[in-house]
Amino acid sequence: MEVKKEIEKLRDEIRRHDYSYYALSQPKVSDKEYDALMQKLKQLEERYPDFKSPDSPTVRVAGMVLEGFQTVRHRKKMLSLDNTYSFEELKDWAKRVEKGLGSLRDIEYVVELKIDGLSANLAYENGRLSVGATRGDGESGEDVTANIRTIRAIPLVLAAEGFPEYLEIRGEVYMEKKEFEALNREKESRSEELFANPRNAASGSLKLLDTSLVAKRKLNFFAHSLGWHTGVVASNQWEFLKKLKNWGVRVNAESRLCRTLPEVLDYCVFWQGKRDSLHYEIDGIVVKVNSFSQQEKLGSTAKSPRWSIAYKFPARQATTSVVKIRVNVGRTGVITPIAELKPVECAGVMIKHATLHNFDEIKRLGIKEHDRVLIERAGDVIPKIVKVIEHKGGKDFTVPKSCPVCSGKVVKEKEEDVAYRCISPSCPAQLERGLLHFASRGAMDIEGMGESVVAQLVKLKLVRDFSDIYKLDKEDLLKLELFKDKKADNLIAAIEGSKKRPLWRLIFALGVRHIGEKAALVLAGHFKEMNNLLSAKTEDFEAIYEIGPVMAQSIVDYFSQAQTKKLIRELKDAGLNFKDETVRKKNNLLTGKKIVFTGELKDYSRQQAQELARQLGAEVSSSVSKNTDLVVAGDDPGSKYDRAKKLAVKVINEEEFRRMIV
Repeated sequence: MEVKKEIEKLRDEIRRHDYSYYALSQPKVSDKEYDALMQKLKQLEERYPDFKSPDSPTVRVAGMVLEGFQTVRHRKKMLSLDNTYSFEELKDWAKRVEKGLGSLRDIEYVVELKIDGLSANLAYENGRLSVGATRGDGESGEDVTANIRTIRAIPLVLAAEGFPEYLEIRGEVYMEKKEFEALNREKESRSEELFANPRNAASGSLKLLDTSLVAKRKLNFFAHSLGWHTGVVASNQWEFLKKLKNWGVRVNAESRLCRTLPEVLDYCVFWQGKRDSLHYEIDGIVVKVNSFSQQEKLGSTAKSPRWSIAYKFPARQATTSVVKIRVNVGRTGVITPIAELKPVECAGVMIKHATLHNFDEIKRLGIKEHDRVLIERAGDVIPKIVKVIEHKGGKDFTVPKSCPVCSGKVVKEKEEDVAYRCISPSCPAQLERGLLHFASRGAMDIEGMGESVVAQLVKLKLVRDFSDIYKLDKEDLLKLELFKDKKADNLIAAIEGSKKRPLWRLIFALGVRHIGEKAALVLAGHFKEMNNLLSAKTEDFEAIYEIGPVMAQSIVDYFSQAQTKKLIRELKDAGLNFKDETVRKKNNLLTGKKIVFTGELKDYSRQQAQELARQLGAEVSSSVSKNTDLVVAGDDPGSKYDRAKKLAVKVINEEEFRRMIV
């Protein structure tokens, strides 16, 4: 027992030193003394393994090789900020805030340095770090807990008291300039490709599969936001930042509470001139409405909070020449022109390419190959061409009529659109994204076919379109990294099971532009069989109330292609369900009702419950509003439940839902 007490004493002492160093920026021992304490603790834990603990400070340096990253669904969506590049735009945002708050004009702001790193979400249960995840697409991210644990600035156990049972802390993982420079020198000595900037270095490091390598990269962290939580944490952002510091979580010391907008502008001006004096990169200032109740009143759009905005520092510019204009096909099929440039340094980075955004932009700029141009790094991130300085007599650039990757059809859906896109379902440039959508839970629900698997299938050329999924065998899957018999068998079974999915889910899975789940349900219910859908004309689609002209044209363009017809034939040969066998019943209790599901149901998956409701005439939504008629709440319902209570929307449990559908 004496040994156990000594181990616990060492852990507490090291945690106190971590708190002093990272939270207070007041180290009380030298690095040498700190390392000696850590070494002593490590030796004791190795000698007495029964006393090892998953939240011991030594886990930060313990090396292990991970098999890959699982996907974590965020309990509360991680939104991205809208950007502004001028004080006029910042003032316009402040006016929108005032308008949104109406008579509540007593507005304070918290301003924080915008750290140039990558967002992370840290979950603490009873004060102990349980999960660390990347932002991902905002809805879901990668579980990088093992790597998060290597970052000394992130406490494994919260200090002090007063934290809720469950708490999510959001912040920025970054790499300091000196660590970035040292890492690139090391990579250069091994003739490896260098990282472009500290942000890329931090992102690449956090996703390494060897935690000992991550620990050597010396990543850092600043907390800045509150995620999902139980109970009351704070009434405003400034109070929350103070509590974080008290709990031992590192926050940026340069954050400020501003009583007026002019104070905010002064802060932006100051750091715009002082940014290079920092040990880390910043690319702007984040401005937040301080009051949490005011934040809630302002709400959010689908992507960004209305109560916060990023002021991005003015771009840095340079002049160079356009060597060539080429086109790139993105993952959504959008064809984007790219300018290949004579290499030039801009904002500390060597620039070789610049986006031209779209073909209208080429026309607006009057840009041609060999022209001398002015470029800038907008927001210090994306290089773009601002204007032509001197024409050099090159030829006009023309929009390609066919996809440069697959020769598929290139369309511009509406005259007023600026984007041209390839709509071939077999375009290699779009394949990975298309496969992930096809296999997703809401579509064909092929469990086990995630990002890593799809990337390997495409790289090894085992899958060239959706139908190739159904040609895979166990021998193919065993060629993939980390695949053994059981994992291969499970994926083969999941693929086989997906053949029985309803027709509407197959229509949705194909990824036809503008056709979501609701439209897919409508199409399946109207045409009954895939063959009927294939032979329908534009006017047939426009005759359906829920299908507008743009959707109708999109469907016709997609299904009229030779590549699509070939794909559909092969999917039919593979044995997929091509008939709508859904029995749509009318139920006076649910017909026409707008329903939202939240939390974990015991007897149904979320997808099953939603499909049952739709079959009975309900309209299923993913968000609660004043127009919602009913919320079905399972276990751990989260923010949708809270919003329903606030809006006085009727909430029922799973048992009540079951009685309604019988």
